[in-house]
Amino acid sequence: GENVMFEMITPQEAKTIMDSGEEHIILDTREQYEFDEGHIPGAILIPYTEIEEKAESMIPDKNKQILVYCRSGRRSKIASEALLKLGYADIKEFGGIIDWKGEIEK
Repeated sequence: GENVMFEMITPQEAKTIMDSGEEHIILDTREQYEFDEGHIPGAILIPYTEIEEKAESMIPDKNKQILVYCRSGRRSKIASEALLKLGYADIKEFGGIIDWKGEIEK
């Protein structure tokens, strides 16, 4: 089959997209309690173990640009793979919130 990959970008590149006005979704793939402790403004939460059951109802447009992160970058990569399998076409994974220098909201 075709080798479809998600793109890995830096937190700085993710921030540039967020500030650019281009349409995008910020996806936090951690657990609810981690999200509640602090997340990137505007992010939606789908824990990485729940992508298969929740992504299609929460993000119906599979061509939307999705910026994916977790705590350290491990779960976001698993989540990005799962999104690819579901047919999402524009996935950019930018690692963990531990490397995020931008704003954080609770």
